[in-house]
Formats: sequence, C-alpha cells, structure tokens
Amino acid sequence: MSWFSEMTRTAIAKKAIMALTGLMLFGFVLSHMAGNLKAFQGAEKFNAYAEGLRELGTPFLPHAGLLWIMRLGLLGAVGLHIWSATSLTLMNRRARPEAYRIRANVQADYAARTMRYSGYLLGFYILYHLMHLTFGNVHHDFIAGDAYHNLVKGFQVMPIAVMYIFANLLLGLHLYHGLWSLFQSLGLNHPRYNAWRRQFAMVFALIVTAGFVSVPIGVLAGWVA
Repeated sequence: MSWFSEMTRTAIAKKAIMALTGLMLFGFVLSHMAGNLKAFQGAEKFNAYAEGLRELGTPFLPHAGLLWIMRLGLLGAVGLHIWSATSLTLMNRRARPEAYRIRANVQADYAARTMRYSGYLLGFYILYHLMHLTFGNVHHDFIAGDAYHNLVKGFQVMPIAVMYIFANLLLGLHLYHGLWSLFQSLGLNHPRYNAWRRQFAMVFALIVTAGFVSVPIGVLAGWVA
C-alpha cells in the first residue's frame, strides 16, 4: 500500500479525493432534501418513505441493512472530504509559513473565505442530526419507527429548529463554493464555462437550502403538524 500512501500525499490526489467525495455528498443532500419534502404530504406518506428506505435491499439483506451500508459509506465520504480539505490547508501553510502582510480578497467571496470553518461546523451538525432524528438519544420525545412524529416534535422546539435552519444556510454556502471549486478541479475552468458553472452552483445551493429550511419553517408555522 506504499504506492497509495505516496500518491495521496500529493495535492492533486487530495483535490481529486475531495472532488469525488463532494460529488457523492452533493447527490446525497439533493435526494435527502427531496425526501424531506414528503413531510408536507403528511404522516402516512413520510413514514412510508422512511420505511421504504429501511426496506431497501430486502430480502437479500437484513432490515435496514443496505441503509446502514449507505450511511457508513456517506460518513466515510464525509471523513475523507474533511481529511483532504484539512491536508490541503496544512500543505498550503507549510508552503508559505509566513502569512501575507496584505491579504486581497478580490476573487474570494464570503463562502470561499469561510469554507473550512463551515465544513467543520457541518461535521458537528451531521453528528447531532444523527443523534437527534436517527438514534433519538438527544430527542425529547423519540418514537422508534415513527419518523414523522420525531421530525415534527423535534422541530417544534424553537432553538432546535433555528439551529437546523442556520446549519442549512451554512450548508448552502458550502455547496455553492464546493460546486464552483469542483468544476475547477475537474478542469472546467474556462471563461466560456465560468458564468454557467457559477449559475449552476448558485441554483443548486438555493434549491437544496430552500428545500431543507422549508421543513422546520413549516413545522413552526403549523403547515406540518
């Protein structure tokens, strides 16, 4: 495995790992957001959707077996994504141990400048989200198997709903800059494509963010109850 260890030490390899894991995570958040919107269709539809996820792969796999494989794969992707981003940051610092005296942010917007910090905060958010709505060990009224009840009761607590909304706004910023950087890593960095990829990144981030925040807002407003 020494060749693999040597290969992953290069900046190009780390950028490739970050891009590939980013693609996996972009696909996941889009499908997860679409599934969450079923909450607006009521308890029966939402619980059927949640149970359908647990039934994936049966009878060849145990109940919820494939779902847990997918969860572990996604957690692995998150871990590799954070590792590659941190490694690249440390490489950049070692390459220039002294900070610039004057730091120009003409090209870097707010999302770019906060990319690293939003990534770490989102990592903590994912862990809390799993403990809150998957395991239920930080939920005040968790009922195993009743995803709709858990979602509604969870978001009826104002501080928790506000925290979810803030986290998903942060996710939107991360998605926007992440998609922009992903296209650049894949070689699509050309004046002919730059306007298109910026628009695509913005629209994707807005759709995902709006979909996610609409659920806690819907619960607080009484549209989902």
